[in-house]
Formats: sequence, C-alpha cells, structure tokens
Amino acid sequence: MITLVTGGSGSGKSEYAEGLLLECEDCARYYIATMEAWGEEGRRRVERHKRLRRGKGFITIEQPREVGSLSFPEKAEGCAAILECVSNLAANEMFGGDRSRKPEELAFYLEEEIRKLSRQVSCLILVTNEVGADGCTYEAETKDYIRLMGYLNQRLGNLADQVVEVVYGIPVLWKEGEKG
Repeated sequence: MITLVTGGSGSGKSEYAEGLLLECEDCARYYIATMEAWGEEGRRRVERHKRLRRGKGFITIEQPREVGSLSFPEKAEGCAAILECVSNLAANEMFGGDRSRKPEELAFYLEEEIRKLSRQVSCLILVTNEVGADGCTYEAETKDYIRLMGYLNQRLGNLADQVVEVVYGIPVLWKEGEKG
C-alpha cells in the first residue's frame, strides 16, 4: 500500500502522515528522513522534526539519496515506512548528485528508487510538497526543480493507492483504492 500525502508548506501534511504510520499496527515503523541540513536554518528544521517525532516509536533512518538501496531486517509484511520528504530527496539528487540529468530523467530515476523502497515494506507513506503554485518568476535552475517535482508528483500520484492533500490541517482524499 502506497499513500502519497501532499500539501503546501506548514499545511499539517507531516503530522497527518505520521498519524497514518502510527495506525500501522504490529510492525516496525521506519521514518526515512531525507533532509540534508545546510546552514543554521536547516539544522533547526531537522532538530524540530526530531523533537516532534520523539516518543512515537519510529526507527529513524537518515537517507538523503538512493532510497531504493535501503533494506530492512523485517520481511515486508513486518514493517511500514514514511519517506519525509520526496521534495527534499528530489532537491538532494538534483543539486547534489548527477547534474547532467534532465528533470524528466531524474523524475523517472526517483520513481524507480521509490518503487524499490515500496517493495521492502507493506505500507509506504510518501510526503511531498506543492511547489510552483505561487505564480512567481524563478531562475532557470529553480524552474527545472519545479518541473522535476511536477513530473515526479504526477508519477507518484499514479503509482499510489491513495492520494491525500492536506489543506490547513484538513486531509482531502483525492484517490483511494486504485492502483496506477
């Protein structure tokens, strides 16, 4: 089962996704953190998320790239995971990895990495961001990132069994029960 959770910055999507992970009973619960802490603000955000997760029983794995290479000691039926977040993962790969890939190629690569990860767990919750909806004008590199996220979020929406958008803390179900 794959659930894609999306929403704007500060919408409550992370809290909602963590709640879904807590509903996965009788299994190990993994929290795959993708953020690379660049600078003081990045370190503060990572520490804030760690504080918010404390006491929830998640096993945290810091994995800023190559999520498809992860393997878990439990069989797939025995574990669930949240990938927090796809947007950071995409930025890490785009700006810190092989910069020769076009956004479409990178979206395909990341989808394949996430497919590999999904085969390792019975329940995978993907958290992603809405980007580029603000109507602002950006530099070419940022436009490429927005294009990458558009391609990737479409692919993941098709892959997911369930798609939920969190708006002002309210989950809105856009897709349920279909397999893309």
